[in-house]
Amino acid sequence: MTPAPHLTPSAAVIVRLLKAPRPDVEYPATVLHDDGDHLAVRAPWFGDEPRDMGFAVFEPGDVWIEHFWRTRWFSIKEVQAADGTVKGWYCDVTRPATVLPPADPAEAARLAVADLDLDLWLSGDHTSILRLDEDEFEASGLADREPDTAARALASLDDLEATARADGFKALLSH
Repeated sequence: MTPAPHLTPSAAVIVRLLKAPRPDVEYPATVLHDDGDHLAVRAPWFGDEPRDMGFAVFEPGDVWIEHFWRTRWFSIKEVQAADGTVKGWYCDVTRPATVLPPADPAEAARLAVADLDLDLWLSGDHTSILRLDEDEFEASGLADREPDTAARALASLDDLEATARADGFKALLSH
């Protein structure tokens, strides 16, 4: 088995969130860290307009410090306002991340992550923890198609919530 390629700090990478059956989301980022399992990237908010999520507003100028793992079933994204204030942490339950090297050396590597339709939000002041999109997860049919994957996804959401309550992701995000 070929080891997964490591990404070099300061290198460009394209993050691709696989959202099937919805369209995938793809955006540029800069690598901050990659130890072979945990990798972190920095990306600007990719929308042109503010997006009010009800619990936070994501807007141009926001910076996302995104943490992915090749062995864990989630990602954690610290959302910072343009002035550096932490708005909160948006967590996606996902399959483990995969790094795809570029076909052409002039291109950026790709970081692919399959979204499993479960999310968690921890506010910047740690006073609000919200489980999100459980209805979308239920409607996705994953529990019928892949019951083991669905069970793992729900367990990951529970783990994220417990970790948010315990230390606000401090231990997971230190590297």
